[in-house]
Amino acid sequence: MANPGYGKRSAPDQRPRTPQDFALLPVRERYVAGFVDHLPDGAAMSVKQLAKQVPLYGQQAISSALTALSAAGHLRRVRCPVSAGDETRWVSRTFWSRTARDNEWWTTYLTTENTTQAAGPEPDATTPPPPWVPDEEPPPPPKDPGPQQDPETTAVPQQRTQVQTPNTEPEPPATDTPPAAPRAPEAGPSTAFLALARLGRSDHRLALSADDCTALEPQAAEWLARGVSVDHLTSALTAGLPTEIGYPAGLIRRRLTDKMPPRLPAENTTPDTPTPTARRVLMECTDCGRPGRPEALPDGLCRPCRTTHNQASAEAPGHPTEGDEAADITTHMTNLRDLLKTV
Repeated sequence: MANPGYGKRSAPDQRPRTPQDFALLPVRERYVAGFVDHLPDGAAMSVKQLAKQVPLYGQQAISSALTALSAAGHLRRVRCPVSAGDETRWVSRTFWSRTARDNEWWTTYLTTENTTQAAGPEPDATTPPPPWVPDEEPPPPPKDPGPQQDPETTAVPQQRTQVQTPNTEPEPPATDTPPAAPRAPEAGPSTAFLALARLGRSDHRLALSADDCTALEPQAAEWLARGVSVDHLTSALTAGLPTEIGYPAGLIRRRLTDKMPPRLPAENTTPDTPTPTARRVLMECTDCGRPGRPEALPDGLCRPCRTTHNQASAEAPGHPTEGDEAADITTHMTNLRDLLKTV
């Protein structure tokens, strides 16, 4: 078996397994195809691992057989991303179909195939809560559980009205003076005013009077409105001061004007919902492993490997069958016996 995420994947909508499967293939390809077809999903499909399990053929023969099976429409090798927490790794998988498929079917299937499982399993509703979650408190029992009655037939008791007692105290004489309105609390100094007033504590050369702070307060408030903190404002006004300052209010006014920060657009405090990205599936050439899109690798082979495979098929006079191989072996053994007789 391959590592989790790798290995064999069976394609859907396959015909039931019969003894006549792969009957049109050559002997070697039919043997390898029957072995691969009986492997479970997740089995290792590398050439080296298959050569260890198949006793009749080596790695080169297995590689050639898989190339022929890819051209016949039985398998495709793909490379797809798999999310593991915050990391994404690329895995290689081999999709296998007992039923031969054409290039259009494989392209459509691999394009729409969701080869990753980014979303985790849904939480089980029957799972008990963790021990640190307190149980729900039961409702308090009724104070006076009387006889149970139907709420629809229970009559609503008559509401009691408060008895109005005559007021025997004399009313105060009416006056034309309206009652005094409550005084609103006096607002304290603003943050900009306090920042200007504290400049003299940071540097005694920047001591401002109350009138100076009042006059410069609108400009300092504009700094704070543009997202600048009080510490940033104080640092901008006190950095790089000259040795002698004759008029601190004029210097502060000039710095507030010249160093005014830009107004930034309001940031969106609500986190944006991440849009689901399209899952990419890259097919690999069955022979050399070169990645590409499914439509760019017909028969599961890149252009150089497909050209080489077609030339080899054209040069071969025909694929030998089991009968031909048996006849060749018989002829070879007959020739050996004749040579032994002549010695």
